[in-house]
Amino acid sequence: MSSTADRELLITREFQAPRELVWDVWTDPKHVVHWWGPNGFTNTIHEMNVKPGGVWRFIMHGPDGTDYPNRIIFREVIKPRLLTYRHGSDIENDPAEFEVTVNFEAKGKATELTMRMVFKTKEMRDIVVEKYGAIEGGNQTMNKLKEYLANMNF
Repeated sequence: MSSTADRELLITREFQAPRELVWDVWTDPKHVVHWWGPNGFTNTIHEMNVKPGGVWRFIMHGPDGTDYPNRIIFREVIKPRLLTYRHGSDIENDPAEFEVTVNFEAKGKATELTMRMVFKTKEMRDIVVEKYGAIEGGNQTMNKLKEYLANMNF
């Protein structure tokens, strides 16, 4: 098995919320619409069916007015521990599509979330990082999730 290190992005964050809540906020569109995406982005969710083979279709609206159609196809859904999915734009055979694994690990009353994104090529990963600011965007998204969770009463 070959290494994917040059093709991947990894984000790990700890949230001061129970794992089941973090899972629900990640998988329920009534929550996702409030925190998903980098600063300044909003979302229109067309469908979100979190099950193996299920589809999540949404449009991210950039602060400059640009719309970014997205389609996620879930592969594995093991509540409240693991999600794996393919993420791309809403076109068939998207060359920029990538694989995502999200682990939700209980740490007492907190949750450690690890999101691993693996791109088809190193070049595609580099484009996403350099042109679209994926590392900063990922960190902003996790910060928005942290703030959203902090404002919930649980």
